[in-house]
Amino acid sequence: MPELPSEQLDAADPLARFVDRFAPAGDVVSYLDGNSLGRPLRVTPDRIASFVRHDWGSRLIRSWDEQWMARPTELGDRIGAAALGAAAGQTVVGDSTTVLLYKAIRAMLAARPDRHEIVIDDDQFPTDRFVVEGIARERGATVRWVHVDPALGVTVDLLADVVGPDTAVVLVNHVSYRSGYLVDMPAITRLVHDAGALVLFDLCHSVGVVPMRLDEWGVDVAVGCTYKYLNGGPGAPAFLYARIDLLPSLEQPIQGWMGAADVFAMADGYTPASGIRRFISGTPPIVGMLPLGDMLELVEEAGIDAIRAKSLALTDYAFELVDAWLVPLGVEVATPRSAESRGSHVTVRHPAFRAVVAALWEEGVVPDFRNPDGLRIGLSPLSTTFAEVRLGVAAIRTALLAA
Repeated sequence: MPELPSEQLDAADPLARFVDRFAPAGDVVSYLDGNSLGRPLRVTPDRIASFVRHDWGSRLIRSWDEQWMARPTELGDRIGAAALGAAAGQTVVGDSTTVLLYKAIRAMLAARPDRHEIVIDDDQFPTDRFVVEGIARERGATVRWVHVDPALGVTVDLLADVVGPDTAVVLVNHVSYRSGYLVDMPAITRLVHDAGALVLFDLCHSVGVVPMRLDEWGVDVAVGCTYKYLNGGPGAPAFLYARIDLLPSLEQPIQGWMGAADVFAMADGYTPASGIRRFISGTPPIVGMLPLGDMLELVEEAGIDAIRAKSLALTDYAFELVDAWLVPLGVEVATPRSAESRGSHVTVRHPAFRAVVAALWEEGVVPDFRNPDGLRIGLSPLSTTFAEVRLGVAAIRTALLAA
């Protein structure tokens, strides 16, 4: 069996200095699930403690005026600049991915009142599919399903066969949660716009690891979570991007006081804020935003292009290990090998992987399992070493041989 050593790769890694900025992981020796939940940073416990002592404990209600009211848009602007290719004033942090998808689709559907179709593929993440089905029932819209190869994802050609004069909204996952397939965002955006429809991208599996230029590409709306590659922690709030010239026509359906033009007017009627704040409803989750701010400092320091370069190097190495050590045991690779067509996780398939993943977790090796037979090797560039990948794939082989 080829050795495929990792030492030289780690020694040459220009982002190696970031690994030690993450908190120790206890008994975990190989964490391969950063695409589901990113690791916490060492600075975050002190950040939270300081928040409790000072921002909340001492400043109390005054902190709303001093900093908290602006936090959702300030963090949104930082995400936009560091990871989305988006100018200020178009991104806001708050709510969960599910709630923001609901708000976005309802607003976009209403912005195309002469159309009734929502286009989505049949292998998207369950939340996306469930939200679309619920909105269709609620608003009397039609869901147009695009059948995709689960080893790939949505292509321009597949969408071209479905998008038409009745299409109001097209919802696409930028990176497939199952296969890791990376769609052609600018080409899909052009196709949807040529049909007179609006496009919504789910960025949950790409934000923080795949560079994008939402403004330049003319993307309408995008939603993403912050607990994966942005390491915001479990339940960290999601974000929503809306193109600046489209914003005035987007009326989000959950009208709350924090999204009003004058929050403290206590007015009889609702007038939405003129900018991206209109997508806020209730009180923003300020405590949940603390770890996200810490991670954004790392993303800003490293730069998204350098992060992408390491992501590709890690996935290239994972492919080498899988081909040499797992494929001979009957494992199939379900992730595109082209750098232009993959995100930052590698999915492999085998009928025994459900039991294998359970056994690996007991040994401190943590990939994840996706029904029916997929094991995902999630590679978060700033917190993952090449040695960790090697150890993890070796453990998968050992567990598979014992299964």
